[in-house]
Amino acid sequence: MDFNFKKIASDAGGFFSRAKQLTEETFLKAERTELDSHFENLLQRADKTEEHTRRLLSSIESYLQPNPTVRMEEVFYEKLELKKDGVVRQNNLEQLSTAMTEAGETFGETTPYGSALVKVAQTENRLGQAERELCGQAATNTLLPIRRFLEGDMKTIQKERKVLNSKRLDLDACKSRLKKAKNVDTQAVTNSKTSGGFTVEQAEADVRVAQAEFDKQSEITKLLLEGIQTAHNNQLKCLRDFVEAQMSFYAQAHQLMADLQRELSGTMSFRGSSAILVNNSGDPPNGRTMAAAIAAAKPSGLLPDDLGTKQAKVILDYEAVLPQEISVTQNDILIVYRLPGMDAEYVMAEKGGKRGKLPVSYIELL
Repeated sequence: MDFNFKKIASDAGGFFSRAKQLTEETFLKAERTELDSHFENLLQRADKTEEHTRRLLSSIESYLQPNPTVRMEEVFYEKLELKKDGVVRQNNLEQLSTAMTEAGETFGETTPYGSALVKVAQTENRLGQAERELCGQAATNTLLPIRRFLEGDMKTIQKERKVLNSKRLDLDACKSRLKKAKNVDTQAVTNSKTSGGFTVEQAEADVRVAQAEFDKQSEITKLLLEGIQTAHNNQLKCLRDFVEAQMSFYAQAHQLMADLQRELSGTMSFRGSSAILVNNSGDPPNGRTMAAAIAAAKPSGLLPDDLGTKQAKVILDYEAVLPQEISVTQNDILIVYRLPGMDAEYVMAEKGGKRGKLPVSYIELL
């Protein structure tokens, strides 16, 4: 192997000179070229931007994939540029759906418990698919642009900052040599050479060259630092896209769960005149008497496909069982109507600015 010992010695000498210069600046308060306050503010903003952007990226990744093992696996495949097998990993909701489906099939879909398990499993599977869409949208519209900023623009800024610091050290070294040359020049009357072999003129020329290179690098770095504002604007758009994706996901999740609750609430409602909810003591729930069962047998006059708004009178007190239901008192006058797809045994009722579901067997049309 061919070694260039002169180059190695030169690099080692430069390294030790830099270390000596930085040590003097840090501990001996040696003279150094200072940047203007605006430039320092730009540098501080760049540092804060990088710090908080990395924390933001990590937090969003943890939100989208709470399992740290899976996150590390994805990073491993990405860094090594490996491709995963064609099998798609199920998320937690999809795994829950699979477990409920298997349980429902085991207990029998014709049984109340088995049927409820299958219904919940179907909804959980839809939720899992919606969550998968949320992760995909967030990865494309939010995580990817943020990663590109950190791995592209921010790395370029840090690289140019290192170059700028190197140019500053070169300039300070040239200024130090010029200062020594002037001191020697004032002491030596017959010889204007410095102990290092540099004349004042040579030292001044080196300072001018170093100052020009430092100023040029300062402008380059400053332009990059000022471009961080553009990055903030781009990340603002990413943030809006993330919020919109979340809003769509949670709206879809709310609708799915509301539909599921409406389906399951049928098992808690009065089925004609033959069913009534009872508690463990055998008494009717919420203080209801057997008159509730009698009221259930009385027709309300409201057809299942009737979606019009009508007035109705309460024929028996009703205390809400579910959060979306409304409590009413006998002889209350209500505005009632049905929503598309609503359970035929319920109506929407409005009273005194309040609205909720009410079993149809508790009212009669006026």
